[in-house]
This record gives sequence, C-alpha cells and structure tokens, in this order.
Amino acid sequence: MPHFEDFYANKLRGSLGVTDAESVLDLREANRATAEASIGDMLERSRFAKGKTVAVRLAAPPEGGGETLFQPVGRLLLEAKRRGWIDRLQTLPSGDGLGFYVALAGKPARERD
Repeated sequence: MPHFEDFYANKLRGSLGVTDAESVLDLREANRATAEASIGDMLERSRFAKGKTVAVRLAAPPEGGGETLFQPVGRLLLEAKRRGWIDRLQTLPSGDGLGFYVALAGKPARERD
C-alpha cells in the first residue's frame, strides 16, 4: 500500500462533511451578531485546547434570494486560518447544506528546552 501525504490522501477521500466532524456548530437559526460571537468563542476556546474538527452549518438563502451568513462567517474563518488557528477550511458538500468544515489547530505544543 503506497503512502500518500495528507494533502493527496484527502483529495482521494473526497469532501469532508457533517458526519466526519467531531462536533457541529449549528448557526442556521442565528442572526449575524450571534453567529459572529459564536465563531469568535469557538476560535478563542480552540486556542487553549487540543485540535478538533467542527462542521459549521448555515441557513440557506431565503426563497427569492437574500443575504446569508456565508460571507461574514467565511471572512472570520479565513482570518483565523491566516493566524494559524485553523489547519483546514473547506465548504461542506452540497448534500450537507450551506456551511464549512473546519479543522481547528488547537493549542500549539511547547518545545522542550
């Protein structure tokens, strides 16, 4: 059996969704302020715990179009990825609805002297 680096192995596995995540943050009924606060809390707590995966679920756009939380939540998650708090960020597969699959980096291991 050949060895694949994580990047290539994940490509073979396909999209990760709600059933693959260790926990789910359901923001389908949340307003923007509540959603942003929930994402902020999740990111802050993750900085002091071990890494885990979270599926962030968002409501679909209302019939006839309209604003969703996808863009504001996505911006917060992208900023956290830039800061190194998120190892992996991708959208959920279409069967799981609107949202993101997030692999939180967790607390960095301390180097021993």
